[in-house]
Amino acid sequence: MLQENIRALARSFHSEVVDIRRHLHQHPELSFEETQTAAFIAKKLYDWGIPFQSGVAGNGLVALIEGKNPNTEIRALRADMDALPIQEANAVSYRSQVPGVMHACGHDVHTASLLGTARILQDLRDHWEGSVKLIFQPGEERLPGGASQMIREGVLEDPAPSYILGQHVEPFMETGKVGFCSGPYMASADEIYITLRGKGGHAAMPHQTVDTILMAAQLINLLQQVISRNTHPATPAVLSFGKIWSEGGATNIIPDEVKLMGTFRTMDENWRFQAHELIRRQCFHLCASMGGTAEVDIQVGYPPLYNDPELTRQRRQLAVSYLGQDKVLDLPIRMTSEDFAFYSQQIPASFYRLGTGNPDKGISSAVHTPTFDIDEESLYIGSGLMAWLAVGR
Repeated sequence: MLQENIRALARSFHSEVVDIRRHLHQHPELSFEETQTAAFIAKKLYDWGIPFQSGVAGNGLVALIEGKNPNTEIRALRADMDALPIQEANAVSYRSQVPGVMHACGHDVHTASLLGTARILQDLRDHWEGSVKLIFQPGEERLPGGASQMIREGVLEDPAPSYILGQHVEPFMETGKVGFCSGPYMASADEIYITLRGKGGHAAMPHQTVDTILMAAQLINLLQQVISRNTHPATPAVLSFGKIWSEGGATNIIPDEVKLMGTFRTMDENWRFQAHELIRRQCFHLCASMGGTAEVDIQVGYPPLYNDPELTRQRRQLAVSYLGQDKVLDLPIRMTSEDFAFYSQQIPASFYRLGTGNPDKGISSAVHTPTFDIDEESLYIGSGLMAWLAVGR
């Protein structure tokens, strides 16, 4: 009976959740700047009679819905709410009204879905046991990550949830389907900034220079070999450089300084920090051997995301009962990262994927692109399924 009631309310509230998502999509805000988004969420919670605390870790909100016997079990549900610095290219009525800012990673979907879930659980609070803590989190897209800040400010305390669930859009999965992965799921993410210094000069007379361009080329190749030769076959790791630039260089000018920016990702915390030392050491040794110097700044980012096996198994079974066996998929690990990982380091956690794609409607763009969009029918699944995963038995 509870499942049927959740389904009915998810369908009944669907148009409202779509409107919420479109409002958020039209008014995106960058990481740690989500003031209007937070005010919008607060107004919804207030109108629905759901008690909440605002101003957590800046713009975060925490709400609590109490069912029957509210102290028997506390669960937490999390949605992130920041946008990306991307100019939207979609020609839709709800396109971003903020130049250069767009919900290109689906956080508008996550927030709208959790608000829909809140509405469902609030209306059915006499039909389920325990309490559900709702976490609306700022700053997922930027270090140090809003999750770490909310944890520091006590979001997992008073009351302390026994587990936490998170949901993320997946544009390459058909709307109506969801996916789970047990155990290690997403990688850590560290930012690498390297500055190489040498002696610039005329490119036609390289013998009079300490060639920073050649130094950079050699270093990129060397570091790729260092990672591939030292990574255990059972421990995925990725080192990629996304930017290399200099000021003052030209076709015939070797610059004094070259800068590189990259990312290092892995599933293993011990190897993660060993790799940092290898990267530093090789930078210093190579540059010294070529007559130059190196400055290395490795900013430690999000840890690996671990999905508690038993919790994930249980939630997967609930998803099967809600959607059907053919709609619930097993997912592989991935080298992308998520600050939800901070929660998974503290309490049992499960982070799953919500299918939002529909090629027949032309909705197939990846996240973090100017043409990302969703099939809004996925919001019906997103809000209803999360409610069922929180309180279903």
